[in-house]
Amino acid sequence: MNADVRQEALVVLAELAALAPEVRLAQLMAHPGFLGQDQVERSLWDIEDGELLSVLYRHRSELVARQQGTSNELLH
Repeated sequence: MNADVRQEALVVLAELAALAPEVRLAQLMAHPGFLGQDQVERSLWDIEDGELLSVLYRHRSELVARQQGTSNELLH
């Protein structure tokens, strides 16, 4: 376990919470678990911190893209 990676993952998790305030805390924790199973074929129990960080960054990118897409649709 790398303390820096762990801290970075917690920061990204907080960013996800800010990007999706309607998501309940349990859902916020469960989403990376499901995505980890899909992306790296490991459950939350087995996923390495670095792998989880990658999953969190990808999820954040998807949320940002979705919000930007929604914003762009409102402009048209």
